[in-house]
Amino acid sequence: MANFKGHALPGTFFLLFGLWWSIKYSFRQKRRKERLGDRDNQTLTRLFNRIDLIEGVLKIFFAFVGIMAEQFVPDGPHAHLFNNGWVKLMNWQHSTMYLFFAISGIADVLSVSSLPVPVGLDRLSLSLALFVEGFLFYFHVHNRPPLDQHIHSLLLVAVFGGAASTLLEVFKRNNSVLELLRCSLAILQGTWFYQIGFVLYPLSGPQWNLEEHGNIMFITMCFCWHYAVALLIVGFIYCVVFWRGHNPFT
Repeated sequence: MANFKGHALPGTFFLLFGLWWSIKYSFRQKRRKERLGDRDNQTLTRLFNRIDLIEGVLKIFFAFVGIMAEQFVPDGPHAHLFNNGWVKLMNWQHSTMYLFFAISGIADVLSVSSLPVPVGLDRLSLSLALFVEGFLFYFHVHNRPPLDQHIHSLLLVAVFGGAASTLLEVFKRNNSVLELLRCSLAILQGTWFYQIGFVLYPLSGPQWNLEEHGNIMFITMCFCWHYAVALLIVGFIYCVVFWRGHNPFT
């Protein structure tokens, strides 16, 4: 959707998952550092499997909501791709992005099932979903004003960075640094989608000059601020979990 809501929807998706991952992986890392008995370890494994299952189902649900929103808003394509010409290709690109995150959710569910699923399939599918997102957005803003192109190109830094770090998790399973890096990049994606919405479709105040070079310089600096905040959020959550957490098995 070429409006503020169309950017707020994926922004909320990534922001919520980034915050949730920060809590989950901080808690999981804390438990790894504790000396638990075999019984407690089995209980903890079952707990995290249930959490991963719920996370996969929620990912599928959010992706489905995103596809429905892109397709069936009043000015959407309503599942028509071609009608004497291409119909709302921007909505179709967004729908394709959500489709791959739904596939990632399915992989999450399968990974905690009793089926003989290869280890790392969940991370690989998420990495592919992020890569497809970046691939689509790379060709998303050609022939747009300079600031529009630039603010979307900055988004690609977070997207492809997340795809690369998640791919490394396939081979470096349970690496806390890579997990927290993914958390920070997901939060960055979420806040930056909102920033794009506020710049291109301001809710109040004057419109941004999309041709002015000074605005491009400011937005570049603003992107760094967004990531600094994302790192602070992840660090804060990590510290709170380690300092305030307690062992539920004692």
